[in-house]
Amino acid sequence: MAEAAKKPRPEYRNIGIGQILFAYRLPLAGRVSIGHRVSGALLFIFLPFLLYLFDQSLTSELSFQVFQAFLSNIVVKLIVLVLGWAFLFHFCAGVRHLFMDFNHGLAGKQQGKSTSLVVVIVSSVLTIAFAAKLFGAF
Repeated sequence: MAEAAKKPRPEYRNIGIGQILFAYRLPLAGRVSIGHRVSGALLFIFLPFLLYLFDQSLTSELSFQVFQAFLSNIVVKLIVLVLGWAFLFHFCAGVRHLFMDFNHGLAGKQQGKSTSLVVVIVSSVLTIAFAAKLFGAF
């Protein structure tokens, strides 16, 4: 009879990426932290592509013209735009982390939220300026 009165033990399972992204509401600081990791991974994965573009732009005048023609493709421009966002976001979030290392008062809940908001706004403005330059607005 004692076994019938026992409550079932709770079962804990690992959660998937879908639950992390859509079921849980992370604070802005958590989203910036994940974005910092994702942008760093993108930069690492696309490093050979970036080095190829850099090499093509510096070899000679003819290779620079080939580079310009290659960069005029819309798909390549979109890839470069995503990589530009990754660099700018990763840079801004890295500067945020450096400031948090120097001033431990910035590691609080409210300060973390405000510095995360600054990272999102500054990196978004810089990315929009980069996109405008990339697509020929100025």
